[in-house]
Amino acid sequence: MDLNGKVAMVTGGSGDIGGAICRALAEAGCDIALTYVGNTAGAEDTAAAVTAAGRRVHRVALDQRDEESIEAAVANVLGTFDRCDILVNNAAWNIGIPFRQMQTLDADTWDRVLETNLRGPYLLCRALAEHLRAGDGGRIVNIASVGGLNPGSSSIAYSCSKAGLIHLTHCLAVALAPEISVNCVAPGLVEGTRMALRLPDEVSAGARRQAVLGKVGSAEDIADATVMLCRADTITGQTIVVDGGATAQFPLSLRA
Repeated sequence: MDLNGKVAMVTGGSGDIGGAICRALAEAGCDIALTYVGNTAGAEDTAAAVTAAGRRVHRVALDQRDEESIEAAVANVLGTFDRCDILVNNAAWNIGIPFRQMQTLDADTWDRVLETNLRGPYLLCRALAEHLRAGDGGRIVNIASVGGLNPGSSSIAYSCSKAGLIHLTHCLAVALAPEISVNCVAPGLVEGTRMALRLPDEVSAGARRQAVLGKVGSAEDIADATVMLCRADTITGQTIVVDGGATAQFPLSLRA
């Protein structure tokens, strides 16, 4: 798909990875609708970068745990651009709770993680499906995590939410074909991001130790993979792992 002139909605565009995705899509020719919750400074920085790339940008407040907020954000984007060709479900929430500390992972924390990381992306896909089908078809890219592929992440809830997002990708690839392709990028540790800072130390250390390339994932590689999946016409239901090869051996040493 030629991305020039397309409109991409990127959730969590105020963050490190989301900002990189917004910039990469803008450089590929997309106008950008980026969502944020409280990080207004990050949203402004990303918006400035998109503008510098010569593309239109619109910032939208979104709490994706709230269905009414999702519906309002989608209406806002469509009212601004009159179309949406790409949805990147990047926004997520995590908290560092080592796996063995099950008593610390209470029901409220579980619900916040699953509602933000899995329920929200599904509701966004559902809300935008009709509009993504328009024109020459649409693209959905879900940003998951290697924690959804093996038992190692910031918490059991986070791993389960990302495993669910990966399988949601498979299900939506079937449900939305042939007009919309649905794919997934699964990052590992990305140094310096807010999400990485919430990881238990042993998980971060394990990811660094197991990265066969000698370096872990980068926001730029995640963004480039996202752009590639948006351009591709014959890829759907797939997950690309960006982690320096840390999951090549699925090491149990990554468990928290």
